[in-house]
Amino acid sequence: MGLIADVFATLFGGERNFVKETAEVFVENAEGQAARDAAFRDATLAQFAAEFAQPRRGLFDRFIDALNRLPRPALALGTLALFVSAMADPVWFAERMQGVALVPEPLWWLMGAIVSFYFGARHQAKAQDFQRSIAAALARTPTVTANIAALRALDAGASAVDDSGAAENPALEEWKRSHGQ
Repeated sequence: MGLIADVFATLFGGERNFVKETAEVFVENAEGQAARDAAFRDATLAQFAAEFAQPRRGLFDRFIDALNRLPRPALALGTLALFVSAMADPVWFAERMQGVALVPEPLWWLMGAIVSFYFGARHQAKAQDFQRSIAAALARTPTVTANIAALRALDAGASAVDDSGAAENPALEEWKRSHGQ
C-alpha cells in the first residue's frame, strides 16, 4: 500500500497536481478564465470612468455649453416651421420670402460663409442654388394661391345640400325618377 500512496502523493499531493496541470495545457480552466474576464471588465470600466470624468465646471462653462448646443436644433426646427407656415398660410409665407429676396447677394455669401464655418465643410455654391430655388418658389406663388382658391370653391360646391338633406346629384335624381322613387 505504500507504493500506491507514493504514486498518488506524487500525482495529486504536495504543492503540485500533475494531472490538473497537464489537463490545463489542453483545456482552459473555467475558474481562471472567469477571474481574468472580471479583471478585464474592471479595467475597462475604470478606463471609461477616467476618460469621461469631467472636473466640476462653473455656471459660465455650463451656460456656454448650452449656447453651443442651440444652433443646430434651432436651424432644424426653424426650417420645419418654414415648411409648416408655407402650407398653413402661403400668402404670409410668400410675403416673408419677398423680403428674403431683397437681401443683397453679398449678405447671402457672408451668411453662407458663417454657416459653413460653423457646421463644417459646406459648399458656398449651395447658397446661390438656395436663393435661386426661393425665387422659383416665389414665382409659383400666384399659381399656388389660385389653385387653393379653386380647391376651396370646389369644396364649398361639394358641400351644397338640398332641402331634403341629401347632396345635389342630377344623375341620382334622374335614376330615382326612372325607378319610381
